[in-house]
Amino acid sequence: MRRDPKQGVYMIGVVATRYNIHPQTLRLYEREGLLRPSRTEGKTRLYSDENLERLEFILSLVRDLGVNLAGVEVVLDLRSRMQQMQSEMISALETMEQRMRDAGLDPGKHHTPAKSTGLVKLPPQGLVKR
Repeated sequence: MRRDPKQGVYMIGVVATRYNIHPQTLRLYEREGLLRPSRTEGKTRLYSDENLERLEFILSLVRDLGVNLAGVEVVLDLRSRMQQMQSEMISALETMEQRMRDAGLDPGKHHTPAKSTGLVKLPPQGLVKR
């Protein structure tokens, strides 16, 4: 059975230990809007695999590149906007390809859309400052 990547599965203490950060740092990231863990009825924070990927990206920006929290917010916003724009472009391309097929043309002859996100998956140790 495959888990929903948004499902909360890790409590704050586990995440803090795993990433060698203080739980207060995670609370700060939440206050700043950088992370949004889900909550139980008792208000316990639950971090999903998706949250952990985002945290790893944040930590690589902060630790490896020295980006401050305001900069992290800008980078995350730009990253989100790029993903949204890419989704819109893929959708527009698919619509145009369908129109070409409806008109009796072969869209494969003219263009093959890229399905890549264009984003680079960071290694577990993050980026290395040179």
